[in-house]
Amino acid sequence: MNDSALITVGLPIALAIIMFGLGLTLTVADFRRVARSPKAVAVALGLQIVVLPLIAFGLVTAFDLDPLLAVGVMLLAASPGGTTATLFSHLFRGDVALNITLTAINSVLAAVTIPVITNLAIARFDAEGELGLQLAKVVQVIAIVVIPVAIGMLVRSRREEFAERADRPVRVFSIAVLALVSIGALLSERENLVDYAQQVGVVTGLFCLASLTLGYAGARLLRLGQPQAIACSMEIGIHNTTVALTIALSVLDSTEVAIPSAVYSVLMYILATAFGFLITRRPTRRPEAARGEEVR
Repeated sequence: MNDSALITVGLPIALAIIMFGLGLTLTVADFRRVARSPKAVAVALGLQIVVLPLIAFGLVTAFDLDPLLAVGVMLLAASPGGTTATLFSHLFRGDVALNITLTAINSVLAAVTIPVITNLAIARFDAEGELGLQLAKVVQVIAIVVIPVAIGMLVRSRREEFAERADRPVRVFSIAVLALVSIGALLSERENLVDYAQQVGVVTGLFCLASLTLGYAGARLLRLGQPQAIACSMEIGIHNTTVALTIALSVLDSTEVAIPSAVYSVLMYILATAFGFLITRRPTRRPEAARGEEVR
């Protein structure tokens, strides 16, 4: 699977289109909103950038994963949230404005956090081969993650009607690409699939549950409202696995590194849905919190 033009050329182009679509949903105001909601943003980013990689490291160490699978889990932990997180937040009445703000910031930070965390993981787990994210590969990550977002934002600022029309088709395209790549990555490793499922299924499942729970509990402990807590939970628990899959397959050229993200891309929909129903089935005791006044 790794050697095909579909993966080496087609997948980065597909991700660039997806990130361009993400840019079409963002404005400069989304970045400025940080100044009006510093607490909520700081909580979510702190958990996502610092705490999640530590949890992922603890899990892969505790379960003694194969080095390449361990690198894949760390790459997954470093990957940002995305538009799917915003969709889930909307479904469960979270603060969508906060999700959009976090997605905007994370899309920029990912160009730094992904290479740093992935390189540290490669060194720590002694992954074999030329797997490192050298300078040229780091530039490639920036090119396929940040630049399309910036172009999408520029287009939105000048052609807002086009941006509105393109939103739904790009979302459908994103889901289709994620499904195809995830299935392809799993099928290409079908001989080892049972073994991988046993190793990575538990780890990625626990990681997803920990991410969702931390996002929600961390926000509530710091007295953020229910909508902000839901937004943090979904943003932290639902990763942009298309980014992780693209980097694993087309930048690092490793199907095994892609397996954790492929498995996670299936589990996160199931677990995030169940978690969303769990935390919203009881009304919050603080009516003022439900208005999300801290962010809006």
